[in-house]
Amino acid sequence: MDKYILERDGQLDFYKSFLPRVSSELNIDEILADNNDGVINGNLLEFKLHVTDLNTVLFQCIKYLSALRIKGKPVPANILIIDLNAAAAWLFYSATYLSDIEKVYVGGASKDNIGFIGNSADKVLHYNNPLDAESVIALLKENNFTKIHIDENCIVGWATSFYKAVPTARKEDFLGDDAGKHKTIGEIRKPVHFSKYIYPYTGRTNVKFNYLMDKLNDTLQKKNLGAFYTNKLYAEKSLELVRTAIARVPNGNDYIILDRCAGTGNLEKGMTDEELSHCVVSTIEYYEYKVLQELIGSKVRHIIPPIETAETFNAGLVAGGDALSQEYIENPVIQQYVDNPKCTIILFENPPYAETTSLEHQRTKQAKNSSAWKNSFAVKAMKKEVKGTVSNDLGNAFIWSGFKYYMRQPTDSYIVYSPVKYWKAQHLIDKEFLGGYAYNRRHFHTNIDACIMVALWGNNDANNEEITLQGFDIQQDGTLTDAVELTVRKVHELYSTKYYEKASFEDAKYDGILIGLNGLEAESNVKKRIKPMYSRYMVGYLVADSVGFDNPDAKSSLLVAGRYNGNGCYIRKDNYLQKLPMFCASRYITYNRAWTERSRIMKSGDGADRFARDVSNGKLHQFLLKCLLFTCTEMQNHMRTFTGSDGRFYRNELCLDATNGETIAIRDLNNLKKNKKEVSILYQWNTVLKYAKQTENYNSELTYGVYQIFAELDRSHKDDITGNTIWDNVELHTALQSLKTLVKDYYNSEIVPVLFEYEFLK
Repeated sequence: MDKYILERDGQLDFYKSFLPRVSSELNIDEILADNNDGVINGNLLEFKLHVTDLNTVLFQCIKYLSALRIKGKPVPANILIIDLNAAAAWLFYSATYLSDIEKVYVGGASKDNIGFIGNSADKVLHYNNPLDAESVIALLKENNFTKIHIDENCIVGWATSFYKAVPTARKEDFLGDDAGKHKTIGEIRKPVHFSKYIYPYTGRTNVKFNYLMDKLNDTLQKKNLGAFYTNKLYAEKSLELVRTAIARVPNGNDYIILDRCAGTGNLEKGMTDEELSHCVVSTIEYYEYKVLQELIGSKVRHIIPPIETAETFNAGLVAGGDALSQEYIENPVIQQYVDNPKCTIILFENPPYAETTSLEHQRTKQAKNSSAWKNSFAVKAMKKEVKGTVSNDLGNAFIWSGFKYYMRQPTDSYIVYSPVKYWKAQHLIDKEFLGGYAYNRRHFHTNIDACIMVALWGNNDANNEEITLQGFDIQQDGTLTDAVELTVRKVHELYSTKYYEKASFEDAKYDGILIGLNGLEAESNVKKRIKPMYSRYMVGYLVADSVGFDNPDAKSSLLVAGRYNGNGCYIRKDNYLQKLPMFCASRYITYNRAWTERSRIMKSGDGADRFARDVSNGKLHQFLLKCLLFTCTEMQNHMRTFTGSDGRFYRNELCLDATNGETIAIRDLNNLKKNKKEVSILYQWNTVLKYAKQTENYNSELTYGVYQIFAELDRSHKDDITGNTIWDNVELHTALQSLKTLVKDYYNSEIVPVLFEYEFLK
């Protein structure tokens, strides 16, 4: 009779038996970190209740090793296939299967493995035998690995691992070669840190990795330089705009196509030789410059600088390649065309996108160090003409300087990739729009679904309030989707200027508390930017910050007291309903994650006057109550009930828990004319509260909202072996998930259309 019915039980017994003999420091979570049955030192383990076909299981293991290689993780030298019920282990040396490991596999590792033919096992051990058990222990202590070859499929993973292992390293330390004037030999060509894991890469140059060069920078350099990569399909599609611009060149004129941030020339790959002969290209990153020279140097009109000298390499950058420097702007090679009235300028660029106030820079405390570009010649000039935070974006500096220094005639053109914010909300330019496309940012070496615009601008002034883009995503088969029409409308007013509460609180005292993002009192060591006001007229503090939806959970808050870093307003008990549409609108991207929405749809105060009029005449009363119901059941409402360090009891008044008496929300929702969806939401809320009261940590003296139930009562733990989450109260967790589903549908059907109508969303 089988000892094990569940593989997990056998796996747990195996680890409990053998790990103490191997190392007391081994951690189950680390062993199972890569979605396989375990990696211990130089061993990959794969467990089965019964092994019926060694070849099939072996191929599954090979796929796991392929995945490790692609991630930039060492490939264990040993493969151990373990039959739990037979207490048998088959040892295979992974080096035998290196050619298979160095392939890329798609789909689950456990699928489609029949038909693989491997060699016989290098050793078979029956670990219920003491001698064989000792042999298994000895194997698990081995720390040997199979060296792999670096190629385009795995180099990004190994670069990531290298920068983690050597935090001070730069790109030259990883990728350096001896093909140019600067002859630093990098890790891939002469392994030191990874000498046990990789063979030296023998390619003379880095041209094989040209589409990946932006991903091979260290983490902060990626942020500092921005992303240059443009997907091939998108680059080729945008050439239609370039050819429209070429068609605008007056008869008898010469023209140049200037790309100041060409990277390795992705935008230019699909150009004809004739079009390339008009190109002037440059890039700031040294190893991209070398690849650019190799790929298209002989076909373009100019590369800046034209040839590599001993001075070209400048701490990983290209001397003379900084497009925002005075040296570049006054470069005589380019200026000869700018000064020539018989030459038309066409700019064609995917500018680097970097905001050095980003969370990445804040976490690494590198924001100031990474903002050196803000001191460049072009940015200083820009700040004299453009006010506000618009100059915080490196991409904006390129766009502004493009128009400032290169666009001179009505028939000059600028085809530029960038999020629409520079035109929609920042009003950086007001030029004639001659056509454009929208692309999914995910295909630009990011993990975010968002809208990137590539627009063709002319050089005539214009005052468009609305433009239309043709949107294209990329399908799994590597083709563009059919076009979808996307409208982009300008935003003029912020919530903070039109909707934030301006009236003073008559009994305001500034001896209250401040709250963190999690709804609890902020830690004493955090920097506080507002005064901790308390008033009996105060219902809470609302944050609906920023026009866009980057970091939406940080830019949207509803708390029982002031948020420690501000950016919001205290809201009053007598008019809080009028403020809730701001909170509702701030949740839009949470429930509408399509790439067409993020970075295209933004928050706006442009409809404030019309909204105020219709609130005053009662037209929007039921809508405001719908916003209240949504607010009370939406997870980002982080209002909690607790006693603060100031000794005051803070009660969540914007929730539906009547256990300790009616809340303000319950009182006002009595006036909601409830439809079927609203009845369903209220019923589901009662289900949530019923199960919440059954949990061990429930406190009957508190008034609970959805978030406080989630954070304090919906407890879980991790399974030791699988890492799966096990919920302590499955009924409560299920009820919360069901409520979330109802709230999403309600939000999109009942609230979003009105938010657009009154331009809270635009």
